[in-house]
Amino acid sequence: MPALAARLLFFTGLLAAGAAQASITVQDDLGQNVTLPQPARRIVSLAPHVTELLYAAGAGEQIVGASNHSDYPPQAARLPNLGGYNALDLERIASLKPDLIVAWHSGNKPLQLARLRSLGIPVFESQPADFGMIASSLERLGQLAGTEATAQGAASAFRARWQQLETQYRGRTPVSVFYQIWSQPLMTLNGQHMVSSVLRLCGGRNIFADLPQLAPTVSVEAVVAADPQVILTAGDARDQPLERWKAFPRLRAVRDGQLHTVNADWLNRAGPRVLEAAQEVCGKLDQARQAIRAQ
Repeated sequence: MPALAARLLFFTGLLAAGAAQASITVQDDLGQNVTLPQPARRIVSLAPHVTELLYAAGAGEQIVGASNHSDYPPQAARLPNLGGYNALDLERIASLKPDLIVAWHSGNKPLQLARLRSLGIPVFESQPADFGMIASSLERLGQLAGTEATAQGAASAFRARWQQLETQYRGRTPVSVFYQIWSQPLMTLNGQHMVSSVLRLCGGRNIFADLPQLAPTVSVEAVVAADPQVILTAGDARDQPLERWKAFPRLRAVRDGQLHTVNADWLNRAGPRVLEAAQEVCGKLDQARQAIRAQ
């Protein structure tokens, strides 16, 4: 009997070791460990940029539901809609029985994420702040989904194009930029946001980079005092969100005709298409440099 008990303990140990080896642990963008016993087969995405990252990482077929505005790639629009920032459908999320939730740290309410965690569902919080974090996100999400080969290929391609753009625009004359995300109230983004990484790559200087809040409210007077050379916004140009600045003709951006609208989905989503945004923003800042040289 003692020999039999020893053998049982031995095999139990082997099984436990095998289970430990099969588990997957990665850190999310907040440095929190996310552990799965095996690759995720039922994933919920709680932000459009997360949906894009998951598809690019090869995990599209494992997504069982996504938040509002998850419309890229096109097949994502067919996923069950789980609501948005103010109204996630927690009951529906739970009914989908996900084995992984990928959330947006600054775009999902902490209380809602806490409630999902209380159900025992692992939550990966996404908050890419620069190009390197996007590439790393692809790799880490690929690990969690068991699609490492696809994810690593996507990350390598992303890094290669990022480096090409960085080389192309390195050394450009700095241009001061006000990035408007909302007009009423007037809001912008600070230097910790992914948008500021795009501006820096293009030789842009965010005039409100030093503010402590990620998405601070600012005054018209503060913008006028900073006198940016370019004012950018992302959205539908038909809304004319920058028209109000024409009431301030002494602003350099107004005087030089440097009020620009760029593609919102590319720039406001910290996913692979942010490189398309970088190409567009860099072109706008080059236009500003040409206008300055022409004076």
